[in-house]
Amino acid sequence: MSHGARVIRTGVSSGGPAAPPPITVASSSAGSDAELMDGGYFRSCAGMLKVAQMISLLIGFISVNNSAWTDYSAYSFFQIVTMCDLVMILFFYIMHIFRVYRKLTCVSWPLAEFLHYLIGTILLLIGSIVAAAKSYNVTGLVAGATFGFLATILCVISMWSSYKVSCITQSTSKYH
Repeated sequence: MSHGARVIRTGVSSGGPAAPPPITVASSSAGSDAELMDGGYFRSCAGMLKVAQMISLLIGFISVNNSAWTDYSAYSFFQIVTMCDLVMILFFYIMHIFRVYRKLTCVSWPLAEFLHYLIGTILLLIGSIVAAAKSYNVTGLVAGATFGFLATILCVISMWSSYKVSCITQSTSKYH
C-alpha cells in the first residue's frame, strides 16, 4: 500500500489539456531503498574510522591474550572491554551498511551510537590505563595497552565527529 501523493483528475477542465502528473518523492526514493547495501559507507570517513577502531581493538585484544599476564583481573577487564567494544562497533557498522536504521525507526540510532561511544570510550580508557600500569614492561601487554589507547582516541574522534555533524546540521538548518 503506497502512502505517496496521488493526482485525482476530474472531468472538468479549465482550458487546455491536463498536465502530466508530478513525480512524487515516494516513487523516486523507492529505487534507492531497493539496494541491499550502502556501497558509499565503505569509503566514507565514518566507515573507515569504524574499521580502524575494530582493527586496533582486535590487535589490542590479541596482544594481551597472547602475553603472560601479571594481573588477571586487570587484563580480563581489558579483554572484556575490547571485545564488547569491537562487537558493538561491528554491529553499528553492519547496521549502516545494510541500512537497518531506515527500517527500525523506533530507535534513535544516532543517540544509541553516541551513548555506545561515550560509555565504551570511558571503559576503554580505564582499561587501557590499568593495562599500561600493570604491564611491567612485558612487550605484548604494552602493545595491547598502546592499541587500547589508539582505539580510545579513534572512538573520541568518531564520537566528536558524529556529535558535531548531528548538532551543527540541526542548529544551522533552523535558521536557513
